[in-house]
Amino acid sequence: MIQIGEMSFSLSDPVVLVAIGFLALVLFLLISTSRAAARSARMAEPLAQQMGQLGQRVQGLSDGQHQLAGGLNHVSEAQAAAQANMLQLMEQRLAQVQEQMNQNLHGSARRTAQSLGELQQRLQTIDKAQENITKLSGDVLTLQDILSNKQTRGAFGEIQLNDIVSKALPSDSYTLQHTLSNGKRADCLIHLPNPPGPICIDSKFPLEAYEALRNASNDWEVNEAAKFLRSTVKKHIKDISEKYILDGETADGALMFLPSEAVYAELHANFPELVREGFAARVWIVSPTTCMATLNTMRAILKDARMREQAGAIRRELGMLFADVDRLGTRVENLDRHFNQAAKDISDIKISADKAGRRAKRLDNFDFEELAPETDQTILQLQKGGGDPH
Repeated sequence: MIQIGEMSFSLSDPVVLVAIGFLALVLFLLISTSRAAARSARMAEPLAQQMGQLGQRVQGLSDGQHQLAGGLNHVSEAQAAAQANMLQLMEQRLAQVQEQMNQNLHGSARRTAQSLGELQQRLQTIDKAQENITKLSGDVLTLQDILSNKQTRGAFGEIQLNDIVSKALPSDSYTLQHTLSNGKRADCLIHLPNPPGPICIDSKFPLEAYEALRNASNDWEVNEAAKFLRSTVKKHIKDISEKYILDGETADGALMFLPSEAVYAELHANFPELVREGFAARVWIVSPTTCMATLNTMRAILKDARMREQAGAIRRELGMLFADVDRLGTRVENLDRHFNQAAKDISDIKISADKAGRRAKRLDNFDFEELAPETDQTILQLQKGGGDPH
């Protein structure tokens, strides 16, 4: 039996038992809870310490964040200032670059305009050259037309020969188109003295044979053209030897003028036997260049001959010059003698003048009240050409 206050409970009552069991359970739970709370308190203490440390760390992080924010602000301001300076420098640099580009563009425009002007001048020069080339092509065609005809080809050689001779020799030392005693007319006759005597020059131009040789495309054509050239040149050598070499009238030789250096070179390079045959016939083959050299030699011969012709006149002039020199020497001697006489007269006059001066000085010193008689009564007379008697 359990007495609680005014109420009594029987231990055999199931309700009481249940209540007692419930109370016991509640008590057990309370004890367990208190023990758990104590364990939890003991366990929460390190956690609280860690939380405190964590709070301090958070606080440190917060302070660092504030410092970082200040540093970022400072960096941002510095960056903004740097960007402003950079922009200013870039603007100045861009202005300089723009100015330099303007100057370069202006200079490039000026140089381009100058180059275009020069290019235009060159184009004009090229146009003129093209016109000259066109004209020259026409002249070449005209020259080909001239050379294709034998008569005009001969006239061409004669004109070239006349031009060379007129430039190399005096006009009175040659005759163009001179007719000899046999009735043959030479293109030019050079009036050389004896020996060797007047020498004839005749112009020949075997162009057809030379062109046939140049245009040959096989050995047979080359051989035929060579034969043609040999026969042509041999005929020219024979004609000149028979027509223009006359005993007692002309020199013992003549010149065959070839108005083409190419033909002359071809003969000496590939046909030396023709040159030797010309030497044997006393016909010397010359080109415009070698003809000029030969004429210069002839001019020296003419000059020497003319000097010999004038040798007598030169001797007469020298004799007269010697006579004039002798007369000049005589007259110089006479003049020297007159100069010597005049010098002697002048010396005598100076002596007399000195004596007269001394007498005048003595007279100036005389006292006329005590004038002594004159001791020297000799009268001084000057004679022409003579000296002082004293």
